[in-house]
Amino acid sequence: MSLRIHGNRPLKTLPGQATRPTPARVREALFNIWQPSSITDCRWLDLCTGSGAMGAEALSRGAALVVGVEQSGRACAVIQQNWQRIAKPGQQFKIIRADVVKALPTLAGQQFDRIYVDPPYASELYLPVLQAIAQNNLLAAEGEIAVEHKPNRWTTAEFETLLEAIAPLRLMRQKTYGNTALSFFSVSSG
Repeated sequence: MSLRIHGNRPLKTLPGQATRPTPARVREALFNIWQPSSITDCRWLDLCTGSGAMGAEALSRGAALVVGVEQSGRACAVIQQNWQRIAKPGQQFKIIRADVVKALPTLAGQQFDRIYVDPPYASELYLPVLQAIAQNNLLAAEGEIAVEHKPNRWTTAEFETLLEAIAPLRLMRQKTYGNTALSFFSVSSG
């Protein structure tokens, strides 16, 4: 599969759909929502990194630090190569091969300005990942999380339960792009 990011830069990808990349339309929409001023020099955490396209986009748009967590060793090797080619002098990146829920406590003490969460759509990782982000205080006070999911991922009752379980994170807005939705969360100020 051919995958290109900001600036028409090609990325290597694994064959098949094992690392489903975020559609180009959704990537573009996200980076339009998160204006360039919020990406430049930010600390970016990419969870369930998959193809690494989102972290690569963040690097190409000036993020100071990109940390990715991905379970697949094959994917990690490709992500490492891609990020190495894209990173400019002064930018830092790290790909962690691990189960995402187990890896998040190891990041405690660090905070990220932007966190992108994109687990396999049918997985049960959404709640544990968001809880681990909240419990380990990984989101900076002015930061934001974007969670990619199917538009019909949660019933209203399930979503209310999710919101209760991830306090102090709160839902800011939701956007839908065809078969993909993004939910944005920030730290509650009250």
